[in-house]
Amino acid sequence: MTTLLLAEFVPEEGKVLVVGAGGGLELGVFAKAQPGWRFAGVDPSAEMLKLAVATLGSLASRVDFVEGYIDAAPPGPFDGATCLLTLHFLTADERLRTLGEVRRRLKPGAPLIVAHHSFPQSGHEKTRWLDRYAAFAVSSGIPTSNMRNAIDAIGARLPLLSPEQDVVLLQKAGFKDIELFYAGFTFKGWVAYAPA
Repeated sequence: MTTLLLAEFVPEEGKVLVVGAGGGLELGVFAKAQPGWRFAGVDPSAEMLKLAVATLGSLASRVDFVEGYIDAAPPGPFDGATCLLTLHFLTADERLRTLGEVRRRLKPGAPLIVAHHSFPQSGHEKTRWLDRYAAFAVSSGIPTSNMRNAIDAIGARLPLLSPEQDVVLLQKAGFKDIELFYAGFTFKGWVAYAPA
C-alpha cells in the first residue's frame, strides 16, 4: 500500500526519506518495486541499520543509511517520505517536531505515509481496542500469555494518541489533504502531502 501511495507522486528517479528504517524490510519492498528510487534510511539504532544492510544485500547500494533521529536526516528535498511503526514511540510534542522536520525536507506536494498504533484513548474504549488487538493476534497463533504481556506494555509504555489527535498533529506540522488509507484494529495509516 505504501509503495503504491508513494508511486502516485514520486518520479521514477525519485528520492524517498524513510524515518525509522529499522531492519530494512520496507526499504527492500520499495527498492524492489521501484528500481530507480534512491533512499535515505534514518534510524537511531546502529544495530538495526546493520541488519538493514544485511537484509537488503545488493539493494543497500541505493540507500544512504543515517544513524540518528530526524535532525540527522539529510536536508533533501525528497520526493516522498515514510514513517512506519515509529511515531507511536514518540510523545505528542516530539511527534509534532518530527513531522515538521519531515515536511521541511519534502518537495512541494510530496507525500508522507505514516502508520502506527492509533486508537481511542478513553478508559473503556482503550481497553476494548487493546483486547480486540490481542484477540486477533491470539487467533493468528500468538500464545495468549505473550499477547497479554504485549498488550500491557503497549497500554502502559507507549505515548499513544487517538486517530483524531494524530490528524491534528499532521495538520499542525503543515501537511494538507490528509487521508486515512488503512485501519486494522489498533493500527491506522494516513497519507498526507506537503503544501504545494
